[in-house]
Amino acid sequence: MDQRNGLEVPETLEEICRPDRLALLIYDMQVGILGQIADADRVVEKVKQALEAARAAGVRTYFTRHVTLPVELMGVAQLRMWRTWQQVERLEDVTSPFLPDAPQTQIVDELAPTAKEAVLDKLTLSAFAGTPLELALRGADVRALAIAGVATEIGIEPTVRHAGDLGFIPVVLTDACAAGNAEAGQRAIETLRFLGDAVLTDVAKFSATVSARA
Repeated sequence: MDQRNGLEVPETLEEICRPDRLALLIYDMQVGILGQIADADRVVEKVKQALEAARAAGVRTYFTRHVTLPVELMGVAQLRMWRTWQQVERLEDVTSPFLPDAPQTQIVDELAPTAKEAVLDKLTLSAFAGTPLELALRGADVRALAIAGVATEIGIEPTVRHAGDLGFIPVVLTDACAAGNAEAGQRAIETLRFLGDAVLTDVAKFSATVSARA
């Protein structure tokens, strides 16, 4: 591990993915969102593998869910976004697709959170905006955040970039992420690779690393 100014700066995956300084974020693995992903079964299996490895190693684990307010409570930005995503011309045709108790809002059964894990609801694309995630990570002295889920081009990229801006080391499990639009998803991964602050790896390497350090 390299050092400067009294700081140890991790370089390798093994140095970054210490279970006591690592958290795993499972991003928006919800019934209604996975229904829009072409390779949903594959990504569910990959996320499950990462989740099982993290649990076995004692890695702190957080889930996010994308939720929507009742239309009557949506603000300007939310109304504009959902009008675009739902491809309707009039605001009066906008509906609220992810109310908290709706079946499509729930995390898929294969990845059901345990009582030792947290589920954070959000209205935003970054998992840090409007949630207690940053506070939870800093309070536990977490230094690195591994991320898996959907969708790469919608929520994974902004969350990874936000994590880097907050001083965490993002670790993207690329084969445990999936995109609604394959081309846009690949662009997002290439952007993260170009920026350089995120570590891009796969589930097998991640699992082996946290298992060895447990």
